[in-house]
Amino acid sequence: MQATIIEQFAAIVGTGNVLTGAEAASYCADWRKQYAASAQCVARPGTTEEVAQVVRLAAAQRLAIVPQGGNTGLCGGSVPTGTRPEIVVSLSRMNRVRSVDALNNTLTAEAGCVLAELQRTAAAHERLFPLSLGAEGSCQIGGNLSTNAGGVNVLRYGNTRDLTLGLEVVLPDGRVWNGLRGLRKDNTGYDLKQLFVGAEGTLGIITAAVLKLYPLPSASATAWIAVESPARAVELLAALRSACGDRLSAFELISRHCVEAVLAHRPGTRDPLAERSDWYVLAELTDTGEQAALAVMVERALDDCAQRRLVRDVALAASQAQSAALWQIRESIPEAQFKNVKHDVSVPVSLVPEFIARAGIALDAVFPGTAVFCFGHVGDGNLHYNIGDAALVAKASEVNRIVYGSVAALGGSISAEHGLGQLKREEIRHHKSALEMELMQRIKQAFDPQDLMNPGKVL
Repeated sequence: MQATIIEQFAAIVGTGNVLTGAEAASYCADWRKQYAASAQCVARPGTTEEVAQVVRLAAAQRLAIVPQGGNTGLCGGSVPTGTRPEIVVSLSRMNRVRSVDALNNTLTAEAGCVLAELQRTAAAHERLFPLSLGAEGSCQIGGNLSTNAGGVNVLRYGNTRDLTLGLEVVLPDGRVWNGLRGLRKDNTGYDLKQLFVGAEGTLGIITAAVLKLYPLPSASATAWIAVESPARAVELLAALRSACGDRLSAFELISRHCVEAVLAHRPGTRDPLAERSDWYVLAELTDTGEQAALAVMVERALDDCAQRRLVRDVALAASQAQSAALWQIRESIPEAQFKNVKHDVSVPVSLVPEFIARAGIALDAVFPGTAVFCFGHVGDGNLHYNIGDAALVAKASEVNRIVYGSVAALGGSISAEHGLGQLKREEIRHHKSALEMELMQRIKQAFDPQDLMNPGKVL
């Protein structure tokens, strides 16, 4: 790229906010170091108008644009492909909370706001922003929106899509669509915001959003539960929901292999229960009432489940510190088995046990004795199903065919919450109909006829 173009970007965002060479390297590789390619530069705009100007200049030069948030994604969706001239547009400087409307239970935030900061801002107004995931200390809400992030509280509050009321988006031609409406009812045509949520930056750059808030819970209960099997876990889920209603906000299935990996990876971590089990559930319940009342409800529900043999053993957190320690085990699982063949899949909740059994048998027939690290949000049918160790990565295609075949047989999805990015861009063609792919291509063409927005991702 000619220096004059760099200077033009610098004139928009400031010289210190256009990065090249070694300064740009960290923006051009994904978190897992699976994807890396050079960009012409990294532009770091600080306002929506600066984003619009950067996009207009890039479009005039036919430079592809890679929108980027915290760059914590797992599918290579937020880094360059290296197949054409590209720039990275980092939204990290756009990190302001524009407003909080406690009576409307909404928060309006810019795309570069770190998720954990939004949670803290909501709490300061005695409200809850329920999106919660392992990377919340570094991921940004723009990336969460672009991938329709899930996390542990989907069971009660839904995905990011369900938490979004309005968006502000810079379109591929540099125009700004202001859809920042805090309305829960607006039946005036196509719901345009839903096209951008989950589009992974291929239709435009999300610069701000109106997000839903909820009353801040005043009581909570965390339980680490040993169960006999995934089938018992699903039965336990139904029993707890019947007994406790929507107080059940998280319900995580965890295999023993995952626990062993964490114990080895994080010295000092304590096994929550004395007796080993092949499977565990980590359940979280919250309420806006009294702590004592919730505790009694949870204990009664678990006692009833134990009598029905849905529960083998339980460790109930007696303090916030104990609750945090239990959640630390769950959140440490991804880093404890960092290099293996990973899958983010979903099936109907009722078919989770069948998927685990079916995939396990098929994998063992080809790769006997290979460890399976299975964990995830079984309350919404989303499992992280990771196979083997680094040595098996070379055979990832064969492993994927087995796992995705089991998913397809049960009417599931090969990407529940991580998106497609570069990782699953070709694989998705085997799982969506020709008509679905055609409709997606038509939408992309309508918004981005020059194919400048995050090309090489999703489609």
